Amino acid sequence: MEGVARYIYEVTRRMVANHPEHEFIFLFDRPFDPEFVFADNVTALEIGVPARLPILFKLWFEYSVHRALKKYKADVFFSGDAYLSLRSNIPSVMVSHDLAYIHYPDHLPGHHLRYYKKFFPLFHKRANHIIAVSEATKADIIEQFGISASKISIGHNASPKGFAPVVKSTKIEIRNQYSEGYPYFFYLGSLHPRKNIVKLIEAFSSYKATHNTEHHLVIVGRPAWNFHQIQKAYNFSPFKHEIHMYHDVKDEAKEMLASAIALIYISTFEGFGIPILEAFSSGVPVITSNTSSMPEVAGDAAIVIDPNDTNEIVGAMHSIVSDESRREQLISKGFKRTNDFDWDRTAEIVYNCLMKVAKV
Repeated sequence: MEGVARYIYEVTRRMVANHPEHEFIFLFDRPFDPEFVFADNVTALEIGVPARLPILFKLWFEYSVHRALKKYKADVFFSGDAYLSLRSNIPSVMVSHDLAYIHYPDHLPGHHLRYYKKFFPLFHKRANHIIAVSEATKADIIEQFGISASKISIGHNASPKGFAPVVKSTKIEIRNQYSEGYPYFFYLGSLHPRKNIVKLIEAFSSYKATHNTEHHLVIVGRPAWNFHQIQKAYNFSPFKHEIHMYHDVKDEAKEMLASAIALIYISTFEGFGIPILEAFSSGVPVITSNTSSMPEVAGDAAIVIDPNDTNEIVGAMHSIVSDESRREQLISKGFKRTNDFDWDRTAEIVYNCLMKVAKV
């Protein structure tokens, strides 16, 4: 479960449990897993057709969602992914994760970009209140849409449960299975252009060419838009036999992260960057970018670099491998940093915002 879905899951699960006095109606556009019906005060509805394309997004929200909100006389609508029904007069609170489409328009298919450019400004202006997942996203919303800061609250992401250090024997087992037994740098997340995987492969290749090291690179994630660019960089690398890409390792992704020498998360843009916290929880040092929200999430617990500077990335990799004292210091700071992000606190922030705008 990735960023947006994880946020919705963690927040709604807690609101349902903490407030049994309220009835929650969950709207799905496709068959749903009963796991998401958290308690008796949840009614789950499958409405409309699967909204997989922009034209279907519009139909689903403007007709299916609008009708459901009217039929069930909702007091407030919560959108965990920043989409709204513009036809509905029900008060709404939305979560805005990022405005990447504005900063990196070439990283999206044209039909998605046109939809976002037309409707996302309208959604943000229509919402009665907005939850931004970071201060960086809040500042971006204010700058791009001219929305008052008083209309925006901060509700951070947090690290999901289950991320923790593993014992040495597990590390050996994981390395034998996924990196031919060698220690490795690790990336976890979608294989999207703004995740900067091409630069990661180039930097790793440069590191291997200039340092006598046994370390490999393991990349885990599902291919996304323009994946062929990543494949091209991989094929071009003289060290591709030491680069391992896996697209579906759900059961062992946590152990793979905890067995890494470091997480390299050098996106060009992030609304938040949950893998940073996942690595901190796993006792793994982090190399991340000095852009958008990533310094805000990392604090002083990671090595922060320019994601476009190969030399900086290589230098950070060398520092992790060669300086054991710094590595241990980063691990210690990472554990402490996770305490600053808490799903219970975020769920209560969202709930309070809903109550402020609800028709009750």
